[in-house]
Amino acid sequence: MAEFQQRTDLAVEARELAAATRTQEIEGITYEEGEHYGIKFQKLTVNDEYGEKAIGKPIGTYYTAEIASVLRRESESFVDTVTALSLIIKDLIKTNKSDGCTLVVGLGNRDITPDNIGPLCSESVLVTRHLKQHAPEDFKFLSPVAVISPGVMGSSGIESVDYIKWVCDNLKPKQVIIVDALAARSLERLCRTVQMTDTGITPGSGVGNSRSAINSQTLGVPVVAIGVPTVVDIRSLLADMGDTNLSGKAAESNEMIVTPRNIDSEVVCASRVVAYAINLALHDGLAIEDIDMMVG
Repeated sequence: MAEFQQRTDLAVEARELAAATRTQEIEGITYEEGEHYGIKFQKLTVNDEYGEKAIGKPIGTYYTAEIASVLRRESESFVDTVTALSLIIKDLIKTNKSDGCTLVVGLGNRDITPDNIGPLCSESVLVTRHLKQHAPEDFKFLSPVAVISPGVMGSSGIESVDYIKWVCDNLKPKQVIIVDALAARSLERLCRTVQMTDTGITPGSGVGNSRSAINSQTLGVPVVAIGVPTVVDIRSLLADMGDTNLSGKAAESNEMIVTPRNIDSEVVCASRVVAYAINLALHDGLAIEDIDMMVG
């Protein structure tokens, strides 16, 4: 029986898997830990093709921030968490001072709760492009932002990358921020971490349903991908728990996906945290209270 290859969208987990089979540091990988406003994060940089091959992730920078399991709006940690994430997003997008628009894309299926991170997030991102166009002096404190939520190919018949590329060709944004749900290999990271990377994303790769990659090569502009892990493939979970026998049997049977029992509330909370972090990162001078009033 062939050994099952654990699936994960998280670069930090891919590094852990690769490190488990080595006695030395992984060549081509730089790893460091840090903290913003009490929120811990890991920064992993894939420097070259050696690192890319070792962990199976494209060359680029990956941040994984640790957040509380349920980040409700009234939580005292909400402001610190959102501010910390916004600093990381700013580091990745390196926003210039041009008047170009930022396109925010909420990927996912609204009808499947664990996959609803992107669409829910898009509802709380400030849409300002039209305001900047029609009343630039009144809204000079805002950056132009457009938001779309293209749905999934099963309901539209259109690949997400094709939909986004068509919008980019017409809108000509200076950068794209994509938000999506991810798959992890360990239960401890479900709805407790946020991955942010400048490498784009391949939707569905963590659960064996890969679609076309959405990155700077396919869109022609810088792409930052933000994801929250909401599911674990049952085979990866069993392998992570050390039961390779059951994992192998599961690999030969019907696939199953594991998600938290309270996934409904966790998805709502996580998507709001990510949306507010994007708002803070894109609009200098705005505070949480300002976003509250504008989002509604």
